[in-house]
Amino acid sequence: MNYGFTSTSFRQIKSVSKIVSIARAANADCIEWGGDIHVKNLSDAERVNALCEGAGINISSYGSYYRIGSGDSSEWERICEIAAAMKCGSVRVWLGNKDSEKTDEAEYEKLLDDAKNVCDKAKEYSLIVCPECHDKTYNNNTDAFLKIAKDIDSENFKTYFQSRYKKLEYDLDRIERTLPYIESVHISYSEQTREQLLKQNPSYIDKLLEKLTQCGFDGNLLVEYTYLFCWAGIPKNMIKDIEKIRRKTGGAK
Repeated sequence: MNYGFTSTSFRQIKSVSKIVSIARAANADCIEWGGDIHVKNLSDAERVNALCEGAGINISSYGSYYRIGSGDSSEWERICEIAAAMKCGSVRVWLGNKDSEKTDEAEYEKLLDDAKNVCDKAKEYSLIVCPECHDKTYNNNTDAFLKIAKDIDSENFKTYFQSRYKKLEYDLDRIERTLPYIESVHISYSEQTREQLLKQNPSYIDKLLEKLTQCGFDGNLLVEYTYLFCWAGIPKNMIKDIEKIRRKTGGAK
């Protein structure tokens, strides 16, 4: 596995060099750079690529906010150019704007057609297209993802995995059934209490990590903070979390 974090975990830190320093302190293998704050254009991409290469840190992915189904081919090509300039392997996207259960046949066909076009263009840049595993998108459940992945039928269409830490059996099943497609995992180690609200289960993430390890997952494990930890910008939490995750998955340095 490759261990790292999302740059969006430190939205309040505008200095990309400082974020790279945090990665080095955490012994991170990689960073997913987000397109909202830190990497908005080719110049930004070239800068973070140079900084990461100098620090011996890989760039796992480009966290874009492109929404498949929009049909904005010029914007998608711009995103591919940025990702290619960073020499990363994949681009994170949103798959539509509705839950799969609320997507009718005509909407699905439009989504499918754009997804195929997006994957075809990404191939020209040697990029993998990875939708977030999220509510209010078509990738909101396992069966929906497997359906569209089969219909797209492209080797460069994969997925992220992430949990809301509320349905353990569902999460474990999703990991098992979609494992060949999982490129990266977003995991919020220090924030699972917030995610779960009153349904706290301290071993929840450990069980997900154990499942990923048992299944032989060898992709990117990316710590992602939001809200409190993101805006507080506490690098020591990131360092501790990556250490914990390495230890629990047998990847300790």
